Amino acid sequence: MEESFTNHLFCLLFLYLGADGKVEAKGIKGDQGSRGSPGKHGPKGLAGPMGEKGLRGETGPQGQKGNKGDMGPTGPEGPRGDIGPLGPTGLPGSMGPIGKPGPKGEAGPMGPQGEPGVRGIRGWKGDRGEKGKIGETPVLPKSTFTVGLTMLSKFPSSDVPIKFDKILYNEFNHYDIATGKFTCHIAGVYYFTYHITVFSRNVQVSLVKNGVKILHTKDAYMSSEDQASGGIVLPLKLGDEVWLQVTGGERFNGLFADEDDDTTFTGFLLFSSP
Repeated sequence: MEESFTNHLFCLLFLYLGADGKVEAKGIKGDQGSRGSPGKHGPKGLAGPMGEKGLRGETGPQGQKGNKGDMGPTGPEGPRGDIGPLGPTGLPGSMGPIGKPGPKGEAGPMGPQGEPGVRGIRGWKGDRGEKGKIGETPVLPKSTFTVGLTMLSKFPSSDVPIKFDKILYNEFNHYDIATGKFTCHIAGVYYFTYHITVFSRNVQVSLVKNGVKILHTKDAYMSSEDQASGGIVLPLKLGDEVWLQVTGGERFNGLFADEDDDTTFTGFLLFSSP
């Protein structure tokens, strides 16, 4: 392109300077001139037709992970899924706050009778009621006995219940001749008394309640026959036991009995208690 431009320029110069000379034979082609300065860019050509689609290139290396985008708007609520299987039982949680009282339950069975309360203040006397019908005679609780010694049971052993084997009255069998003990079958207040014929030896006896000596009687034998006695009021509960026993050994067991002399033990209920 540069060579064509130089030849053209040379011809124009020749024509300008040698217009009046004669045209001779064509001269020798001169040497190529130096490259001229670039010309101005020509106008942009028209876009050529789109070429054919090239072959798919190889997959490039994976790019770096981009920054997390902003959270998009909440989408519409999806349909409710099926109930999943029951999971394992969790650990017990901490105790929650006390809830509101529940509805009143049904009345429970009647409990055992409590102890008697303190007596209240006496109220005002009420109006006289109508005369009631004649009722049945109440059955009063009964408990009583009287027993004595015989020739076989006189001078009883020491520190054990005296076994009175002569039954004067024991309708309710509350005194046991096999053990020598009275057992309380009706709770209440009782009176116990004993009459002793003293002979040959001194006497020292105790009235015992549940293994505890309550009342003591002593008599020193002098000569002939002597008498000793004792009595006491005792409150008893069901199952309490009362008996007489000699204390102090054989020197103090002079409780005597024969056809003309008696040694007895008596007890009876004064009044019952609830």
